[in-house]
Amino acid sequence: MREEEIRSAIAKAVEQVRAEKPLVPSITNTVTQDFVANAQLAVGGAAAMLYLADECESVAKVAPAFYINMGTAMPFYEETLPQAARALFANKKPWVLDPVGIGLSELRTKILTQLKIYNPAIVRGNASEIIALAKLWQLINEAGGNVHGVESTEKVSAAKSAALAIAKFTGGAVAVSGEEDLVTDGENVINCAGGSELFTKITGSGCALGGVMAVYAAVTTPFIAALTATTMFNLAGSKAAAQSEAPASFKVEFLDNLYELTAEEVADNFRVVGSFENMFNFGME
Repeated sequence: MREEEIRSAIAKAVEQVRAEKPLVPSITNTVTQDFVANAQLAVGGAAAMLYLADECESVAKVAPAFYINMGTAMPFYEETLPQAARALFANKKPWVLDPVGIGLSELRTKILTQLKIYNPAIVRGNASEIIALAKLWQLINEAGGNVHGVESTEKVSAAKSAALAIAKFTGGAVAVSGEEDLVTDGENVINCAGGSELFTKITGSGCALGGVMAVYAAVTTPFIAALTATTMFNLAGSKAAAQSEAPASFKVEFLDNLYELTAEEVADNFRVVGSFENMFNFGME
């Protein structure tokens, strides 16, 4: 895809979500449910937070896309998450996996091991989580991936090979979040700039990003969905940081900016750090 094709696809995704208002359910972190739901609503989607296995399986059959976040490991998730993922895979529905806290417990490890065969359309996480997941799924054999709570101990660049390996395996996209975000479909690699340091001062920005990726996955390809959400978050975050210097007000301004951004603004903000790999050279403007 060329620069103009990506910008056009991003703008189309933004407009299509606002026109269609897709209902994209989530099984997500209890700490961040409100933020995830409000971010999904702000970009034009609709939200539903689920827990029960039978309910998730039923909804997964009809929802246009789905978001699974491992942030809160409930005992019943051992049944709920694989059952939901299995239904999504069987019905060819795109879903986003956020392996938050991978490696912190046997339950998380067991569930994430099971989820491998259900091909998430997008995997989103910080560098340590992406490396750890690629190692758990036996897609790479290298150092790194040590998770400290839910924070990354690795730089985004260190997760490049892991992200490529996961994307090639799933046939979808992988987004690695950090100071400079990396998005890949297993062949093309794009490093995106923007955002704000204030994202690290509020709870749930990564979870919200995964939820918004799922909203866009309802209307476009995994690669464009991941790029659209990442670009929108970077622009809204930059704008919010210019309007506020403290975490609480930043969060409010961020949601307002998500809601107010036009498709043209989001597409025009598409930026990379350095150049596209396997595509063409496109320096930052």
